[in-house]
Amino acid sequence: MNSFHFAELIHQQAKVYETRTALKYCNEETGIWKKISWREFSDLVMLTAKAMAEFGIMEYENIGVYAQNMPQCLITDFAAFANRAVPVPMYATSSPAQVEYIVNDAEISTIFVGEQLQYNNAFIVHKNSPGLKRLIVFDTKVRLYPEDKTSVYFDDFVCLGDNAHADTKVKIRMKAAIPEDIATIIYTSGTTGDSKGVVLCHSNFLEAIRIHGIRLPVITDKQTSMCFLPLTHIFEKAWTYVCLCKGVTVAINRDSKRIQQALTEIHPTMMCNVPRFWEKVYTGVHDKISEYPPFLQKIAWRAVKTGYMHNMEYKNKGLKVPLWLKLKFGFYDRIIFTKLKKVLGVERGVLFPVAGAPLSDEVNVFLQSVNIPIAYGYGLSETTATVSFCPRESFTIGSIGVVMPDLQVKIDEKNQEILVKGKTVTPGYYKRPEADSLAFTEDGFFRTGDAGRLDGDVLYFTERIKDLYKTSNGKYIAPQAIEMLMSNDKFISQIAVVGDQRKFVGALIVPDFDMLRVYASQKGIPFTDDEDLVKSPDIFRLIEARVEERQKDLASYEKIKRFILLPFPFSLENMELTDTLKLRRRVIFEKYAGLIESMYKE
Repeated sequence: MNSFHFAELIHQQAKVYETRTALKYCNEETGIWKKISWREFSDLVMLTAKAMAEFGIMEYENIGVYAQNMPQCLITDFAAFANRAVPVPMYATSSPAQVEYIVNDAEISTIFVGEQLQYNNAFIVHKNSPGLKRLIVFDTKVRLYPEDKTSVYFDDFVCLGDNAHADTKVKIRMKAAIPEDIATIIYTSGTTGDSKGVVLCHSNFLEAIRIHGIRLPVITDKQTSMCFLPLTHIFEKAWTYVCLCKGVTVAINRDSKRIQQALTEIHPTMMCNVPRFWEKVYTGVHDKISEYPPFLQKIAWRAVKTGYMHNMEYKNKGLKVPLWLKLKFGFYDRIIFTKLKKVLGVERGVLFPVAGAPLSDEVNVFLQSVNIPIAYGYGLSETTATVSFCPRESFTIGSIGVVMPDLQVKIDEKNQEILVKGKTVTPGYYKRPEADSLAFTEDGFFRTGDAGRLDGDVLYFTERIKDLYKTSNGKYIAPQAIEMLMSNDKFISQIAVVGDQRKFVGALIVPDFDMLRVYASQKGIPFTDDEDLVKSPDIFRLIEARVEERQKDLASYEKIKRFILLPFPFSLENMELTDTLKLRRRVIFEKYAGLIESMYKE
């Protein structure tokens, strides 16, 4: 299939697929999933594009999209592309200050907002930022402020452009659209400083679609993908665009808390996700098996072992599976694995890409063994997502996959930094020439900020270079690697490893309080709230034992020697997490400086 410029993609797809379903979304009031055909999708995009033109949105103008996942987000994106305008996504969880920063930096005069929270926050920005002229509201249930005289509901907005003049203007702009036009500006989550706008052109996305087509022929118009991660996230945005280009039906999940129910209602064949989702699946399955009688536990673990032999020792290595193993695996797949996947809603799964953070080998191997087709990979906003990922067969556990076709990757000899060059790499940051000069080598390779190694075309991730700690004894510590070891434990929800310029490694640990409450009740440990739990010597000894078990294979200087249990989780609201749920280490270490110091007192 041809890869059309995004200005015309949806309309070309409508010619091919007509009444077939392009999008699905859940009606929030009835709970019923609704369908939008390709023809309806095309008509809505064109109507919105004409409204933009009529409203005075110019070519190359930046427009904000501040909403949770909704069909209107994609409609707005492709309507903007038709006008050669640039949609700038913002996380639905962003604070007014974060929105204001992007509005001012990208000189945005129009924001499309989702629900009441986004409208309220955006209206605060509207009052404080003279450049922001208007808000367009997706959700008709949003109540506008009485003093708000400029905002308009999306349904009313799209009717404004239904005239011949706007139609002509949009068609002229569509004809003029070129691959070098800016498609979007993705603002980084700012773990180490101010957020920067990553410029991505249509040519970046078109190349991403081309190379994914080479590597992933499984993406066809017979698939259904669950859109779960925020469309602000480059992983979900790029993946969804690839799906639309291939004629895949995209089911849009609006409420992240409802994902488990949504999966059992849609039964998608594909879904991209971050490791944390699958870590919870892994922990949940282990907990469920531990509740079985001993005889059934033995059967379950025998099934997992059989799955490992079939999928990892034979199939993944390209070896012929012995008949006895094929029959045994088929039996366990029918009576155990398929039932497990049905409970999760992923029994029709064909491909589940996983990226955005390190995935432990333990979780990866388990999921492969129970026949859940995850594909672990690596990428950044600056590389239009994928740099590498593990193919469905002949992949290497411990790696972050095989480098994508026609992409150049090399390792900097000085600090082992992963360097990337190719047509999916950003041309630079929005109006940040000084950042560009630091981000690229003299021969045009992008500096990822990640350390790694390359074995042929198989890439390995070591650590975020800026996250590396050096203890006072001169030993280098990779905190993410230690945190990943702990994250698979059912009693540990979050952990921030401490150790830079310290004489040993410490940690701030947020326990999984749901699991702790059950444990405390079973063991007769008295408590009235979560603060009581973290103060309990019995609970401390439990976590201490879990930590020791998890780090038994680490070198002595890498091991956590002391830790403090926190009664509250790290959160977006407290600015301790980025919008992609990564730790803001600087914020955490400043907030808990007193507790950290107490760990290191003799």
